[in-house]
Amino acid sequence: MHAIRVEQYGSADVLLYKEIPIPEPQPNEALIKLHAIGVNFIDVYHRTGLYPIPLPFTLGQEGAGVVEAVGAEVTEVSVGERVAFAGVLGAYAEYQAVQAEKLIKLPDAISFEQGAAAMLQGMTAHYLAFSLRPLSNRDTALVHAAAGGVGLLLIQLLKRLGVRVIGLCSTSEKAQLAKGFGADEVIITTQADFETEVKKLTDGKGVQIVFDSVGKETWEKSLNVLAPRGLMVSYGNASGAVLPFSPLLLSQKGSLFLTRPTLHHYTATRDELCMRATEIFRWIELGELNLHIQHCFALKDARLAHEALEQRKTTGKILLFP
Repeated sequence: MHAIRVEQYGSADVLLYKEIPIPEPQPNEALIKLHAIGVNFIDVYHRTGLYPIPLPFTLGQEGAGVVEAVGAEVTEVSVGERVAFAGVLGAYAEYQAVQAEKLIKLPDAISFEQGAAAMLQGMTAHYLAFSLRPLSNRDTALVHAAAGGVGLLLIQLLKRLGVRVIGLCSTSEKAQLAKGFGADEVIITTQADFETEVKKLTDGKGVQIVFDSVGKETWEKSLNVLAPRGLMVSYGNASGAVLPFSPLLLSQKGSLFLTRPTLHHYTATRDELCMRATEIFRWIELGELNLHIQHCFALKDARLAHEALEQRKTTGKILLFP
C-alpha cells in the first residue's frame, strides 16, 4: 500500500509518498481500508517535531473507511462495516490498523467524506463548547480562526447555546463565510486590531471566553480582551507555542482562568467518545450542523495540502483521498 511517511522533521517537503506493507491487525485492532482522510493542524505539529514522534512514522490522525479484517478480541465492529476514527496515528495511508475501541460506526446517512471531516474537528468543537464551562446567552465568546474547520463548527455549537460569537478571520471572504455559519460579528485581523475592536463591541467589558488556536502571536491580546474571571482556552499553536509566563499574570488581568485542553482527555473513555461522535453525526443528519468541505487532495499530494493549510489559504475541512 502507499502512505505518507515522515523520516525527518521539517517543512512540507519532508512528506514522502512511499510504498509500505499493509499492517496486520493486532488482537484488539481492526484493519480499515481508508476512503477519506482528514487533515488537521496537529499533523503539522507532528511533521515539524513540535509534538515529537519517534521517526520514521506515517502521518495523520483521522479517517473513514470500511473494516477489512478484525483481530481475535474485537467485538466493537465487524468486517464490512463503515467506520470513522480520530486520534490514531497513521491515517495518511490506503490501509490502517486501528484499535477497535477507537472506531465509530458511520450512520447510513453519513458519507465517508463527512465521517473523515467530522470526527477530530467535530469532537474538538463539541468539548470546547459543552465541556469546559457552562455557557449561555449571557456570554460572549471570541473565536480565533473562525473560518477554519474547528472554527466553523464551534460557531454553530456556541449558537446552539445562545452565546454571542465574535469571530476573527484574516480576509473579507473568510469573514463572510464565518458570518454565514452564524457568527454575530467578525473582525478581519489584517485590517483592524482585534483587541481594540473586541473592546468596542463589548463596551469595554470584554468577553467571557476566548477560544485561541493560534498561540504565540495572539496570546497576550487574547488575555487582554477577557472580562474579569474570564476563561482563556488555548487549544492550538498555529503561530508557535506560547512562551513561558508567570501565573501572576492571570491575577493582574482579572483573576482569569486558563486551560490548555486536548481532545484525547475529552474522549478518554469509549462512552465519552461515542457520546460526542454520536451527537455530532446526529446533528449533521438533522441538518443542524453543517460541514464545510472545501479542499480535497489526492493522498500523494499531501504536501500541497499542508502548504495550503500553513499559508492560511484554506477554509473549513481539508481531505485526502487514497
